[in-house]
Amino acid sequence: MSGKVSDSEKTENTSDDSDKKKDKYGEETKYDPTFNGPIKNRGCTDVICCILFLICFLGMGVVGYWAYYEGDPITLIYPSDSQGNLCGYGSFSDKPNLFFFDLLTCAKQGAAVAVTGCPTPQVCVATCPSGYWTWYSAYIQETVTMVQSTTEREKMICDYNTTATTTSKTIKELVESDSCAAYYVDSSPIVGRCVPSIFTTLVNLTANLVTNSNESIVGADNSTITGSALQAGSKYLAIFLSAKEYGEQILSDLRASWWMILIGLGIACVLAFIWIVVMRWVAGIMVWLTIIAFLGLFGFSTYYTFTMWVSLKDNPSAQGNFEFTTNLSYYANLATTWLVLGIISASILGILLLILLFLRERILIAIALIKEASRAVSSMMFTLLWPVIPFLLQIVLFAYWALTALYLASSGRKSYATTNSTNSSNISTTSENLLNSCPTDTNISAVTTLCNFVKYDVGEYTIYLQFYMLFMLFWVMNFIIALGQLTLAGAFASYYWAFSKPQDIPAFPMTASLGRSFRYHLGSVAFGSLIIAIIQIIRVFLEYIESKVKGSENPVAKFLIKCLKCVFWCLEKFMKFLNKNAYIMIAVYGKNFCTSAKNAFFLIMRNIVRVAVIDKVADFLLFISKLVVVAATTAGAFFFFDGRITFLANYTPSLNFYLVPVIVIAIGSYVIAAAFFSVYGMGVDTLFLCFLEDLERHDGSAEKPYYMNKDLKGILGKKNKVKSKDD
Repeated sequence: MSGKVSDSEKTENTSDDSDKKKDKYGEETKYDPTFNGPIKNRGCTDVICCILFLICFLGMGVVGYWAYYEGDPITLIYPSDSQGNLCGYGSFSDKPNLFFFDLLTCAKQGAAVAVTGCPTPQVCVATCPSGYWTWYSAYIQETVTMVQSTTEREKMICDYNTTATTTSKTIKELVESDSCAAYYVDSSPIVGRCVPSIFTTLVNLTANLVTNSNESIVGADNSTITGSALQAGSKYLAIFLSAKEYGEQILSDLRASWWMILIGLGIACVLAFIWIVVMRWVAGIMVWLTIIAFLGLFGFSTYYTFTMWVSLKDNPSAQGNFEFTTNLSYYANLATTWLVLGIISASILGILLLILLFLRERILIAIALIKEASRAVSSMMFTLLWPVIPFLLQIVLFAYWALTALYLASSGRKSYATTNSTNSSNISTTSENLLNSCPTDTNISAVTTLCNFVKYDVGEYTIYLQFYMLFMLFWVMNFIIALGQLTLAGAFASYYWAFSKPQDIPAFPMTASLGRSFRYHLGSVAFGSLIIAIIQIIRVFLEYIESKVKGSENPVAKFLIKCLKCVFWCLEKFMKFLNKNAYIMIAVYGKNFCTSAKNAFFLIMRNIVRVAVIDKVADFLLFISKLVVVAATTAGAFFFFDGRITFLANYTPSLNFYLVPVIVIAIGSYVIAAAFFSVYGMGVDTLFLCFLEDLERHDGSAEKPYYMNKDLKGILGKKNKVKSKDD
């Protein structure tokens, strides 16, 4: 036997392999003489999911109404004193700053002070203290002279019911009853709180603080106050200092340059539009130049590394074993290093050559589809404006969620606590022992222990409502994205299935596609977006668990959480890819989500190599496109605000940080570029699936002509017996 396989045997084997492929990934799409694009006769899909989404969406409205009714964000904006009054608001509008009687009490709370509040008497004051004062020296002076010192008492800061200059109580009694502060130091208002401003002037924080008359400052228990102790007490309040200063400067820069930022973003829009239009001419050039550059790079690398190995292999000083060292020259002098690098370079070069040899046709198909997407966008200009609508909807959604979360966070009730009024040394360092609940209608002056307002307690149900709103944020956000993808898919499918382009393209394809999406497929959109939202909320939950176990020493738990995070990250990426292709099939055939996802998956698996190549080539081109738009806009903004464009120097504003508008323009340019090229990417994906369907449905005969353009037919070596006008 010669061992040569006959043509009949080849055909039989190929037929068997094809049958197995069809059995595994479903039957190829059969020719339908009535099909010429997105079908008109379709019905509502996934109605149950649509009803569920509407109910949950109405639930968002109910939660928002309840939060608006119960909450008051003013309580989060203005600081509250010990009686729950808001400093700087209402009847206390002339007293905008909150003064703490004893910041050392805050230090004993630690970081928990941000949650539990600081259990020391607090009053609203017009201005923060601008000097130093302590009660002990004033008390001794009055004890010795047997006369009240009006001068010293006028310096005291007391609660609203106490006037130090008219009361008959001694200074010691006023301090021990928490009616007046035992001391104060030079302070600055930080976010409405009086925070010591002495730390930048103190060289030795452990030294005792002194008054202007060089007397040591002591607390109510006669303990000496040091700079380090006071710093610990005000640490969690003082962290706002630099943030506030920088924030004010940044806002000032934004106010001075806002119209220039808008111009920069407008330029980004123009650049993105121009780039999409010219993509039909530069797509192939970019891809082939990149491939040639990689081949040249790794070809030279292979030549250079093997040349170095040949020159060092017989040199005794270049022989040796690999050892870990930070001296890179040690590795450069080893012949083995160059041999390993040469093998790696040659392997990569060989892989690239094999890819180019066997996948050349698929790369050409990817380039042709990208060019066709550019033509489709040029034929349907409204597709470029479409991202504005989902973007605005997402902004409205996020603003509603943020406001609702703010109102929910402020929907709590006033929380009061008691501290011992005679012995501050009994204060515990734990909030459980320190704070004891007391009635909100307590007569503060009538109890032996001082009952102070501490914070606004959040109800136990609030966390569940916040969780619900977060889940709905994910669901509705993904719903908006999915609706946009479905609408674009319908428009681009209408373009592809027009036999003669652009003559046969339907009028207003975007409007027609949006109408079909709203009328028939909101349930399918809700179904797909629900899957993504569930995965995202699980990922948030895993992040929360990881933050809780971060300080633990359980490596198994940490490893398990890392694995789960990786799994759900991959799952989210896969489901987003599958959902997008499912929406394309829904836009074309009008079937439910599960059927469309299955058909899309099988179609992709029947053409997995083409999918992989086209997906990567498209991703590469879109990445380069975004990079070009963002880099060009950002570079122009940088040179303008830095004053390097001389003929525009008169328009350059004087800013605290000229990088602020540059960063804003960079971020805005990326958002704009991502919006524009998301349309382009959806066009490539839709045209590609339609192209695969075209290959399965048709054979180029007069009865079953191809709908693909002449470039694709030329790459595949196919032709129609009946030519379309674009041929």
